[in-house]
Amino acid sequence: MAVATTADIEEQAARKLERYRRVTYRSFMFAAVGFVLPGLYGLEDAYTNGDVGVPVLVAVVAGLAVLAWCYARLVRAGLEGAVSRRNVVGSGVVAAALSLMMLTGPWFSVIPVFWVSAVVLAPMGRGRIVALCAGTGAYCGVVATVAAGRLYPEGDAHWYEIFPVLCALYTAVCGFVVFVNRYQRRMWELHQEAYEARDALARLAVTEERLRFSRDLHDLLGHSLSLIAVKSELARRTVRDDPDRAGAEMADVQRAAREALREVRAAVRGYRAVELGAELAGVRAVLEAAGVRCEIGRLPGGLPPEVRSVLAWVIREGATNVIKHSEARNCAISLGVYRDSAPGDALYGDSVVLEMRNDGVRGAETAAGSGLTGLTERVAVLGGEITAGRHGRDGFLLRAAVPLPPVDGPVGGGPLGSGQGGTGTDAGQVLPAGSTA
Repeated sequence: MAVATTADIEEQAARKLERYRRVTYRSFMFAAVGFVLPGLYGLEDAYTNGDVGVPVLVAVVAGLAVLAWCYARLVRAGLEGAVSRRNVVGSGVVAAALSLMMLTGPWFSVIPVFWVSAVVLAPMGRGRIVALCAGTGAYCGVVATVAAGRLYPEGDAHWYEIFPVLCALYTAVCGFVVFVNRYQRRMWELHQEAYEARDALARLAVTEERLRFSRDLHDLLGHSLSLIAVKSELARRTVRDDPDRAGAEMADVQRAAREALREVRAAVRGYRAVELGAELAGVRAVLEAAGVRCEIGRLPGGLPPEVRSVLAWVIREGATNVIKHSEARNCAISLGVYRDSAPGDALYGDSVVLEMRNDGVRGAETAAGSGLTGLTERVAVLGGEITAGRHGRDGFLLRAAVPLPPVDGPVGGGPLGSGQGGTGTDAGQVLPAGSTA
């Protein structure tokens, strides 16, 4: 039976991290429209008014293309945490040159602001960020003050009155854009840290399990093997002088070896055994680590051990399918005990029904794999059956119904492990031991 391996979970986590990286990068690139379109509109307006000629028009269009290319490089390098000084200086020169077009119209005011928003994606201290915003605000304030005198000569305000206001305004706008972009970059860093922490926790869990296994083996076999070694050495020494004692010692060796073998087999059965409660907790941890929200209903009490073991295998295989064959965001597991209200009404009479529902089913995958085939065989041993298939638009439902052995008491009595019953969607009386879907 296939199980959800560490590599499967790691692959899905890597896909999610890469998907979020692409979304973050594209959001920044979409924001680049915020300076390209106003720049083109302002250029068209200046050309229409006769403020610029064809050579300047061509130069500005080329400058906008270069700045957009530099912006994309700054964003990509900033998300990777390695921005070169050459890219910063080169893009800054292009942005400063294009900002001079504010002398023909205010539309080019957005260019230096967007340049700052890309540069601050690189790792830098708070002091450098403040200096960058203040410097950009001062430069834009100077150019905008000159542009105000050129575009609005009839104004009554003096330059020394306009400059502080414009300088403060551009600095504040740069600070706001920097805050938004740094916040978005911090969200990307948190996703990276969560991915690295998940990987570290997985390695730590494997290491702890190996240590536990080695301790168990030492505790199980250390004493027995030491006893076997001592008894064997004693038998070797006494085999000529006292054959009877040597034979007794070898009998002790045989008993010690058999006892050690029995203990090892018992330990292996314990490692291989699947317990329902532990499996539910493990499945929830695995699914939530893979980014799937898992809801588990109340576990009914009094289930026979063989039924609990089979249901645990069903839950394990169901969780494996959720991780490997879907893009699920939610998974619900419910367990309910059903009692037959009248002869022939229900399929199994007294039975426990397990349902696992998840969303995010890919395409039209409905064929049963080897895992479900193995589950069907396990459940059939107890007289139950498994159904699995699409449920709704993008959902999947795995249902296992296992009959319960007869218990003492009147037929159709109270709930197993519960004090009240309810009416379910299937025939018969459902006991609300878990959340019903």
